[in-house]
Amino acid sequence: MENTFTSGLISLQDALEKMLTQTAPLTQNDTQWLPLTASAGRITASPVRSPVFVPPFDNSAMDGYALRSADFHADAVFPVAGKAFAGAPFSGEWPTGSCIRIMTGAPVPAGADVVIMQEEAEVLDAGVRFTASIVPGQNIRLIGDDIREGQEVLGAGVRLGAAQLPLLASLGVEKVEVNRRLKVAVFSTGDELQPVGTPLKEGQIYDTNRFAVHLMLNQLGCEVLDLGIIRDDPEALRQAFNQADAFADLVISSGGVSVGEADYTKTMLEEIGKIGFWKLAIKPGKPFAFGKLSNAWFCGLPGNPVSAALTFYQLVQPLIAKLSAQSDWSLPPRLRAKAATAFKKTPGRLDFQRAVFSHNSQGELEARTTGPQGSHVFSSYSLANCFVVLERERGDVAVGEWVEVEPFNALLKG
Repeated sequence: MENTFTSGLISLQDALEKMLTQTAPLTQNDTQWLPLTASAGRITASPVRSPVFVPPFDNSAMDGYALRSADFHADAVFPVAGKAFAGAPFSGEWPTGSCIRIMTGAPVPAGADVVIMQEEAEVLDAGVRFTASIVPGQNIRLIGDDIREGQEVLGAGVRLGAAQLPLLASLGVEKVEVNRRLKVAVFSTGDELQPVGTPLKEGQIYDTNRFAVHLMLNQLGCEVLDLGIIRDDPEALRQAFNQADAFADLVISSGGVSVGEADYTKTMLEEIGKIGFWKLAIKPGKPFAFGKLSNAWFCGLPGNPVSAALTFYQLVQPLIAKLSAQSDWSLPPRLRAKAATAFKKTPGRLDFQRAVFSHNSQGELEARTTGPQGSHVFSSYSLANCFVVLERERGDVAVGEWVEVEPFNALLKG
């Protein structure tokens, strides 16, 4: 990265492309083996292969009767030679011309190649008569039908969660190789900020951004160093950057990235790091910084809470996935919806407005605003389930016009 910064507004797409092309996964050669119970939220470092067949044996897909198809002929009555249950297979003698009562999941007796469902069987004193024709192999789940022994069930770079870990447990996988957790240092800047829970004095506000960022980093499985609130003092900021850089793979600050007299972050980065770009052509979130310190990458979030959350969601979240070597990450695809309410928009920047999307009585997807969209109105996130994404040069949107909707992923759904 050049030791200069882009002073003009750049698009969100260009910003993300710069971030992802200039960075590389940091954890590929730093892995550990963990038991499944300690692996939730971690990223697989290598492919996981099944040690067993699933199912592990031929078994019945139905409650019914196992039969040799060679014995079958219409109107014949088949004595029942025994029973097979899940966990208690049939093991006795099986005379020619007879059948085996079998339950779902039970091992198919050797020689059987048909299971006839009980609804197609007429039970008589002498045995069972079948009321339908048969096809060899019907209602039998073959060994390895789902998963073959040695088959790759998870690739490298997969986040382990409720869909993946039970699968591995069902295969008897006890431990999995995962990447180390990404180390992220966070701090906020500003004399006006106070920690949550501290009484506010005149002119002070709560440090919402660091609290929100810390929560999102925890959701993303990062190891977090929280350096708290750094006052508007160059030396204090320098110490915070140096401490963060020594610990982290990624440093995230909040505030101090605009053009105010007390915004020292840009000056500090020019002194100790390399700045990639500084301003985005999006709303909210124009003052977002990306760069490189001696060791760590750096993202500077805007001070306004809505802007900070949006830029974290759209830019920092995919960056963390890249640095963590997570290959299965993506934002939900955007959808087309009709505006159920008007949306105010000034041309010039790509606009992300908080909204609620749902299906109307005609089955059409529609979106309605959560109300005021100011960068201080953080309550809009708790009301919304999506962004309405309005094109850079688009103006006001009237009711009934088509808009793009980007559903929230789990990071904002909670």
